[in-house]
Amino acid sequence: MNIPNKITLSRIFLIPIFILILSVPFEWGIWDMGSRELPITHLAAAVLFIIAAGTDWLDGYYARKYHLITNIGKFLDPLADKLLVSAAFILLVELGLAPAWIVILIISREFAVTGLRLVASGEGVVLAASPLGKIKTVSQITAIALLLLHNFPFSFINFPLDVIMLYAAFLFTVISGFDYFYKNWHVMRDSK
Repeated sequence: MNIPNKITLSRIFLIPIFILILSVPFEWGIWDMGSRELPITHLAAAVLFIIAAGTDWLDGYYARKYHLITNIGKFLDPLADKLLVSAAFILLVELGLAPAWIVILIISREFAVTGLRLVASGEGVVLAASPLGKIKTVSQITAIALLLLHNFPFSFINFPLDVIMLYAAFLFTVISGFDYFYKNWHVMRDSK
């Protein structure tokens, strides 16, 4: 197994640790930020999430730079991304930090696009990620990190960047989903 695939696997292995930190009632204390409080567990989960999300850029960089793109990598990388983001969004709902309806629609889009990719794969067609999909991913990661951090440091100036980024992520998720299906509908239409 090459280095990019090992990096991708490390992202998958970080997901249960991330879930554990947010699901088990650890008493690590609270960081008092004046107008808001940030549980240390949320801070630890945010740091772990940012590290895991960063491995997505790192594995892609190594795979492209050293021509180490493999079929297993093409499978594992988007799977790892979807598992990480889905787990984070679901936990944000459980923590009361994100509305369920947005998370349901975001995860539904991910399932739909994965389904389209599976159909395309069965037809021998590889569907590459679009620029809108990359913007969607960055906005989702930013929103999740800010929500886990209780909008730190923007909470000090009462600027709700966490909520703005959540709605931006939702918007880019929906737009990129429609764009993906519009540009690749022929795969569904022409499948046998």
